[in-house]
Amino acid sequence: MTHPLEFAKRAIRQRINEIFNDYERGERPALRRADALFATDSIAWRVNGDIVTMMIGGVSGLLLQMLHPAVLAGVWDHSDFRADMHGRLRRTAKFIAVTTYDHASSGQAAIERVRRIHDRLGGTLPDGTTYRVSDPALLAWVHVTEITSFLDAWVRYGDPAMSGADQDAYIAEMARIGLALGADPVPYDRAGAQALIQLMRPGLRADARTKEVAALVMGQKIDGLAETAASKIIMRAGADLLPDWARQMHGLPAASPLVVAGAHAMARTLSWTYDGSPNRQVWPDEVTAWPQG
Repeated sequence: MTHPLEFAKRAIRQRINEIFNDYERGERPALRRADALFATDSIAWRVNGDIVTMMIGGVSGLLLQMLHPAVLAGVWDHSDFRADMHGRLRRTAKFIAVTTYDHASSGQAAIERVRRIHDRLGGTLPDGTTYRVSDPALLAWVHVTEITSFLDAWVRYGDPAMSGADQDAYIAEMARIGLALGADPVPYDRAGAQALIQLMRPGLRADARTKEVAALVMGQKIDGLAETAASKIIMRAGADLLPDWARQMHGLPAASPLVVAGAHAMARTLSWTYDGSPNRQVWPDEVTAWPQG
């Protein structure tokens, strides 16, 4: 007979799987494979597998990215963000999961699929400047803001004692994905990442379109009272993770101690929930079906 606590763990994991995977389209959680793009003992495996910190970092990274006029325009012109912001966040999470943990061939296919989409998109900014989504400099901004946000969330809520060497190693490992997507330049350590962000800061803006997208990000709702409460904590913690200058550009307040405490509690709870889960095992090549539980 299944222990009540184990039953609760499985129920929570199942609900999370439903939130992050479109089952009607045949999506399933990515299993951890021994032949993934990253080694099983990589820092990327450690950081990218924590659901709460990745969600917090994902929100923070998206808010940072939207401060770049051309990146904002790409979202504004070529995505259904008003009706499906949750879908955008889910696709980002799926891309990270597949490129980190799935078969190397699956990770490479995901990268190539994104590149094909980027290659055909472009447009004109409100001031008349043209842009291409595949511009290496734009991809560099998206890459550096994303990986530093994931890392900052992990250090704050997952492993505050993470060494500087391991933080540099994470950025160096994730450079592989940035380069594969066409980003240039790509940082290989904390200092390089911060230097790139500072280099691009003069070109950042926050206008009415930025605020509209940010409001949609911060106002995400998921069916269910518990899910809605958790989502609010994630969004506010993500905004709080922003550098002070970026949070001020967005006009967002710092999170209250209650929100920060709630995010810490969520991180601990989900860490417990996934203890012993199939999501945390390393599966051999011959396993092709999603194991239940």
